Amino acid sequence: MNTIVIYQSQTGFTKRYAQWIAKAAAADCYALSEVKKKNLAAYDAIIFGGWACAGGISKLNWFKNNIDKWNGKKLIAFCVGASPIENPEVEPALRQNFNDSEWEKVHVFYCPGGLNYEKMSAPSKLMMKMFLKTLKAKKEKTPAEEEMIQMISASYDISDQKYIKPILHCLGISLPDTPQ
Repeated sequence: MNTIVIYQSQTGFTKRYAQWIAKAAAADCYALSEVKKKNLAAYDAIIFGGWACAGGISKLNWFKNNIDKWNGKKLIAFCVGASPIENPEVEPALRQNFNDSEWEKVHVFYCPGGLNYEKMSAPSKLMMKMFLKTLKAKKEKTPAEEEMIQMISASYDISDQKYIKPILHCLGISLPDTPQ
């Protein structure tokens, strides 16, 4: 299957996942800025990856605006965020990014990445600091909020190649269970 992986990455986690997917699928891999004007007609599968930001997926509108012209192709979108994969808020957050028609046409996946404050843009860093300050100021915190405070207080990396397995399975590719 002739496949392309297109990604939008801010701090490197989404790029890392895109490269892992591309390598395992023998796919072409491009940053979104490199592919916006490229003709994708030759590809059987188009995979788009963006990073999570306040429940949204960065640059997802570019992908969504092209869904109808990619009729008949396997369409996959993945989102990389700072939450662990078992966070119950992940699935509803992914779902809210697509209308019903889009949801039926696109296979959607989540990959946990982490936070890298050193590579984060100034507006994103400011937003995270404000969110952390708001959480810390809350009087009666839930255990989940206490855990969130611990997680986002510093940079961390929870990315792992095992999280690309469902995406590869969707492409008809299986990976052996081997350590990274």
